[in-house]
Amino acid sequence: MGSTSSDGAVVVGPDASPSYWQPVPANGYAEVRVSRNDGKGTAFSSGIQCIAPGSYIREHWHDHNEELLFFYEGTGCAIVDGIKHPIVPGTTIYLPPLAKHRLINEGEGNLMMMWTLLPGGLEDFFAAIGRPRTAGEAAPVPFERPVNVAEIERDTVFGGAVQRSTARDETNAD
Repeated sequence: MGSTSSDGAVVVGPDASPSYWQPVPANGYAEVRVSRNDGKGTAFSSGIQCIAPGSYIREHWHDHNEELLFFYEGTGCAIVDGIKHPIVPGTTIYLPPLAKHRLINEGEGNLMMMWTLLPGGLEDFFAAIGRPRTAGEAAPVPFERPVNVAEIERDTVFGGAVQRSTARDETNAD
């Protein structure tokens, strides 16, 4: 994953990092650009995520993590603690621990964002629920989340989020 200089700086070029196709309802993919797992001593994780047209990231929150999102392509909305906010290129969202949030692609194209999580760990979730992706390959037919997704969430960065039911989440879809 990228190159590292003697002072610890990391440079990651396009298509040079782990990437995973994501299951429904987000579809799309996630790329991990900087990871606390790469042995370089970073406390955070960062990458990009593509949310496919008509798809969304379920409402969730992180018990102990801060999250920063920067949207650079597409349109949609974020529902943060029950309040709807438009997303256009250039939108930035900061989410402190426990902030409930959901991201919805309302546009005809992909909704693209860069994410940073501190402390890291989102990369473990993406790898556990996703399927390995090679840059340039066609998207797979939408696939379901693993049956043990609640366990994966609990063991990664979602803590209390697993206490809500999937059925409740799906009925709140916009």
